[in-house]
Amino acid sequence: MVDRFRVVPASYVFLTRRVGSRDQVLLQLRQNTGYMDGHWAAAAAGHVERGETAYDAARREAREEIGVEVGELAFVTSMQRTQHDQPIDERIDFFFTCRSWSGEPRIVEPDKAGAMDWFALDALPDPVVPHELFVLRRLGTGVEGYTTFGF
Repeated sequence: MVDRFRVVPASYVFLTRRVGSRDQVLLQLRQNTGYMDGHWAAAAAGHVERGETAYDAARREAREEIGVEVGELAFVTSMQRTQHDQPIDERIDFFFTCRSWSGEPRIVEPDKAGAMDWFALDALPDPVVPHELFVLRRLGTGVEGYTTFGF
């Protein structure tokens, strides 16, 4: 029998808006999660659950993490990535943007997020979770439908 790796799927939602001539993205500062604490990250993201599509997971995570119902999700890219120092080292991430939602974004899990704020895409905070920064730097530039990170 062949020992196959397991792939862990996750969905990310970047809420975006235009203010004047600049596009902005909503990010949260991670804390007490055990992964990339002290880094800015997508305001809503998490694992895709069994029997759930990546779109469904994105909508659920937006409700659970920032208390909003997202409108139309725009698919940005899927990213196959690895991080060999993690117990599960193969991941597939689905990135979406959303420009319309109902409710006011807020930190729903204060034990996991130290702050939440809007940032211009051309003036992102430091540090940002590296694989998310890879996608954020390419928003609006025709990022490929499939990307890799960490190989």
